[in-house]
Amino acid sequence: MSHNLEVDDGLAETSVTEQQYGRERESSTPKKPSIAMDDKNRVSLDDMRDAVFFLFSDRNQRLSHFWTLLILAAIIATSGIAGDSAATVIGAMIVAPLMTPILGTMLAIVLGDEANFLFSFFLVVTGAGAAILIGYIYGLGSPDAAFSADSNSQIAGRVNPRLTDLIGALATGAVGSVALVRKDVAATLPGVAIAISLVPPLNVVGLALSAGNVSDAMGALLLFTTNFASILIMGVIVMFIYKVPQKVDHGNRKCCKAFLALMVLLVIVAVPLGVTSVQIRDQLNVESCVKSVVDAWAEPYRWNSAIAVAQGSYNTYSATVTIAGAPPFPNQDDLPETLPCNIDELQIRFLSEKIIEFNKTS
Repeated sequence: MSHNLEVDDGLAETSVTEQQYGRERESSTPKKPSIAMDDKNRVSLDDMRDAVFFLFSDRNQRLSHFWTLLILAAIIATSGIAGDSAATVIGAMIVAPLMTPILGTMLAIVLGDEANFLFSFFLVVTGAGAAILIGYIYGLGSPDAAFSADSNSQIAGRVNPRLTDLIGALATGAVGSVALVRKDVAATLPGVAIAISLVPPLNVVGLALSAGNVSDAMGALLLFTTNFASILIMGVIVMFIYKVPQKVDHGNRKCCKAFLALMVLLVIVAVPLGVTSVQIRDQLNVESCVKSVVDAWAEPYRWNSAIAVAQGSYNTYSATVTIAGAPPFPNQDDLPETLPCNIDELQIRFLSEKIIEFNKTS
């Protein structure tokens, strides 16, 4: 019996040793990396809340910081737009804090936090209204300035948003949301602020309204709405990838509902962007076509087209072409009998060059 017990003990020891070895071998086997489980660079949920929510004991200090920076950023951006200065506008983008309540709105949606959602969304709306108001007051105070897309490149770049703007906004919104989750990406936030323009389009809305240009104002407001919706939808997707909704009760279900609602918003925004994209494409095609026709007509007379501008929509365009050269003028009878490029009206402006020769006298 003693011998049998020793054998049994030996078998038991061997079995335990093999089990221990199996556990050690299993624990030493490298696991596949996962972005959702990279705890080293992950920001805790409490830290994410602290970064973008305002409803804490120091709420007044957070709000004071937000409104101070927002008002200053709106003033800087408005002056930069009015002066057609890209560098000044970029500086305002870095200062503007509007990204914080937008990310707060997104995180509150993901977590199902109704109180912080309402407060963050309220800050987005009131902040946007303040930026529009500052632009409007600035415009009223400068009655002699021409705040239009025809004369100002900063306005022109923000009143005709296209699908390409939506694609860029989605990508930038994803980076901003990842920066909220990962410590090693947080340094990219200034670049995100520059890439996704939030305050400048709102200032353009105010400037355009002060000039009575409702069409430009609506275009700039559409650009802001596009950027806002892109941040929300990409934020929800990023939070889902990093399993943030799983940290709260019924988080996945709430996240899915929010995602569907945001997708509807994205479709609503994408429709006018698609229409604008088609209109701009058609306009550029008309301008290129008209320019080539006028060049072929004026070239034998040594006149060249300097610029072609088409106006209209949906195959109803009028075009103005400016050509430059020295007399004699091109013969109008040499133009095509029918208007080219399916346009309804063609206007040609002549910039006559006068050549003066100076001879060196001894």
